[in-house]
Amino acid sequence: MYEVFDVAVVGGGPCGAIAAMHLARQGLSVALIDPENRIKPCGGAIPSRLLTDYAIPESLLVSKANAARIIAPSGKTVEMRIGDIGYVGMVDRATFDPYLRARAEAAGARRIRARAESLEYRSDGALQINLSSPSGDRTSRIAARQVIGSDGANSTVRRQMFPAARKPPYVFAYHEIVETPVEPDPALFRPDRCDVIYDGQISPDFYGWVFPHGRQTSIGCGSAVKGHDLRKATSELRRAAGLNDARVIRREGAPLPLKPMRRWDDGRSILLAGDAAGTVAPSSGEGIYYAMLCGKLSADAVSLSLATNKASALKQARRSFMRDHGRVFFILGLMQTIWYRNDRLRERFVSMCADPDVQRLTWQSYLDKKLVRSDPFAHARVFLKDTAQLFANLAGQK
Repeated sequence: MYEVFDVAVVGGGPCGAIAAMHLARQGLSVALIDPENRIKPCGGAIPSRLLTDYAIPESLLVSKANAARIIAPSGKTVEMRIGDIGYVGMVDRATFDPYLRARAEAAGARRIRARAESLEYRSDGALQINLSSPSGDRTSRIAARQVIGSDGANSTVRRQMFPAARKPPYVFAYHEIVETPVEPDPALFRPDRCDVIYDGQISPDFYGWVFPHGRQTSIGCGSAVKGHDLRKATSELRRAAGLNDARVIRREGAPLPLKPMRRWDDGRSILLAGDAAGTVAPSSGEGIYYAMLCGKLSADAVSLSLATNKASALKQARRSFMRDHGRVFFILGLMQTIWYRNDRLRERFVSMCADPDVQRLTWQSYLDKKLVRSDPFAHARVFLKDTAQLFANLAGQK
């Protein structure tokens, strides 16, 4: 016989760790399954409110960014300063994820350092999860009444238990973590600023980034275009930032889903969450905040499903997420579709970022994680400017 848990959380990133912690605090028996042998490629940016929302100590931040520099294909730059309304915190997933897993364990979750290889429903309705050790030399199994699949964009839970057609669209992200120079060239790189590069040579359909992580820096880019050389593009980003000679600490790559799936549950006992459910913001690629939110919402839905013995309760997670953030995801997806298509449009997009209304609404929406409704006239001005830019571009193509 093997142990049966109330809930098995497959994947111990920010989403899974938060879900496991909340479920364990409710007195449920929870298995948190993660091989703990891989760091996800990630720019590491989080809004300052995340520290309050999820009781994250500020000591986990490796740096704070107070501005973003937007760079156009022509080399034109626009600096967007945040002001006194908050900041962009930077975390290193190599330390951030283990902290969250340890906190889940302290709440009562059982940490199982293994990889989920396959899942199957037993005759009694419970789910059997077949595991292998990180080295692959040992196998084991557990069972659970409910499963949360928070095991990333290449989710084993989704591939095993959901139709292939439900796979969300992706870009592939690649980055290099390098040592930050002791005295970087301030004209090229600043440790308190995130650089975002919109250039078809760097990414024909997404963007590149240079994000400060204190003593380290994340440099990378993403694209869904097959054959685009992400490593070459990253090398160019390093050169442009004056970091070409910086020592490389690690290189990482992974797919990045950019659209929430239409359904996150299987109608029985499985719920997808975080990257596995596609909850990475289009246009920006932001994922940590939304992953942690998904973890909390998934824990609430699973807890309700177990308490009521109703599988329909699992739908609550997606319903709650889309109610609060669906419009933001739609608008960001529209922005990516319109403005990331070619360098002419990217150039105009960067020009728009110089507008004070655009900057203020962008930062307020990012930091508050909701559309700003308090200034309808600013929204109207932005809409008119945005439309004028688009029609100007279309006229220029004739």
